[in-house]
Amino acid sequence: MLSQETIDIVKSTVPILEKRGTEITSHFYKRMFSNHPELLNIFNHANQQKGRQQTALANAVLAAAKHIDELEAILPAVKLIAHKHRSLGIKPEQYPIVGENLLAAIKEVLGDAATDEILSAWEEAYQEIANVFIKVEKELYEEAENQKGGFRDFKEFEIIKKVPESSLITSFYLKPKDGVPVPSYLPGQYITVRLRIPGDQYLSNRQYSLSCGPFHDYFRISVKKEADHEPYGKVSVYLHEQAKEGDTIEVSVPAGDFVLNQEETNPVALISGGVGITPMMSMLETLAEGNSSREVVFIHAARNEKARAFSDEVDRHISRLKNGKSYIAYSSKENESTVCDHLGHIDKEFLQRVLPKNSICYVCGPVPFMQSVIQHLADIGISAENVRYEFFGPALQLEVKAM
Repeated sequence: MLSQETIDIVKSTVPILEKRGTEITSHFYKRMFSNHPELLNIFNHANQQKGRQQTALANAVLAAAKHIDELEAILPAVKLIAHKHRSLGIKPEQYPIVGENLLAAIKEVLGDAATDEILSAWEEAYQEIANVFIKVEKELYEEAENQKGGFRDFKEFEIIKKVPESSLITSFYLKPKDGVPVPSYLPGQYITVRLRIPGDQYLSNRQYSLSCGPFHDYFRISVKKEADHEPYGKVSVYLHEQAKEGDTIEVSVPAGDFVLNQEETNPVALISGGVGITPMMSMLETLAEGNSSREVVFIHAARNEKARAFSDEVDRHISRLKNGKSYIAYSSKENESTVCDHLGHIDKEFLQRVLPKNSICYVCGPVPFMQSVIQHLADIGISAENVRYEFFGPALQLEVKAM
């Protein structure tokens, strides 16, 4: 339990964290990786080079400082990050390493402004926050390991099939090499894929949504090739160009809390942009497999018809639903004769036309797409609690704005 004095001191640092938080976290990562290069086997190097993890951590630290006297207020964000940590294999013994380097970074960046009093308060607060993460992650590890087909950390899987889905997306079907059934999962969850790219010193980890329902004896991930966006494309280009059927990669037990709530009966809208379609495919198949009587609206936005993935599969699932409809939006068309339901970015008028007012909306895609769609949903009267979303990359980018 933190003292009121500690709480007051931590809260007093909010203005400086708002101003210099990313500077502190950027220095922190450089310092930590210099002292503990083995952690480069865990962290996403691309997000590091682009500054995304630095910003995400700065947002997380800021949120913790603002809510240090009511950490339950940030529990949803904690759970989101804890799922990612469990999926990556983060261990309790790594938290002191993070704490030591974070406090040192605060001191080295802020200099005399980081008084002994402030550092002492933050040391105490960090331990309190770390304990919350460790407790939540312990429960997630036990749940992952103790379920049927479950395991600890990573296990070897074989790529049994590789299928192009569009000009940009390829699916990989994965089965455990030990012959044990795959763990079950909730529609919308993801796995971490861990591999060593030839020539690289460190392992690469990437998290990919499972793109089929939990009714199969395999996992399926569907990966967008990011060839034009170094360094993001390193793993996706390797998977597209070099990984082949019969190859082995390491995989974690599915994780994530962006999942379809199957107890609800409201109309459900699955709204995706680009490769954000992947968790929606798992949700859609689950609804179809369960013969759901809910109104289901599936909306997908793609760059053009060549970039559109899963068109036949979507049609097949929609045809099995009593009240299912699907819509496609293209930013542009390759051929004038191509039929689509909306041309250009999805707008408020389109959503108002196709969505029932009491819809529960799941949204996934690039951050600008999601920000736009979520704003449109608010504008047409969809309540905030009926909008659930997931995006690829470090957590908290959208959650913090909502706090």
